[in-house]
Amino acid sequence: MCNIFASQDPATYACETRAIRLHGHGTSLRLEAGFWRILERIAAAEGVPLARFLATLHDEVLARRGEIGNFASLLRVTCLHWLENQDRHAAELAARVRVAA
Repeated sequence: MCNIFASQDPATYACETRAIRLHGHGTSLRLEAGFWRILERIAAAEGVPLARFLATLHDEVLARRGEIGNFASLLRVTCLHWLENQDRHAAELAARVRVAA
């Protein structure tokens, strides 16, 4: 039943720690490799480097909510949301491009 999941390469769920800068402060984030790959795909779709995407997301959530309880968890759920809503994301991105043009 779970062969497709059980047979995945352990490297996809190995944790990776990456250093990032948020508001000029250095910090590190620890996520599974698969999440880092999805975040890189999201950033590429947005046309920005991963570091800029992460900083922008962080700033926008702070502006809306006033705090971020667990940024790593937010990033994991962001990946899931993007995977489940790629059509919506593409439409919003296209709308932004039209407005900028």
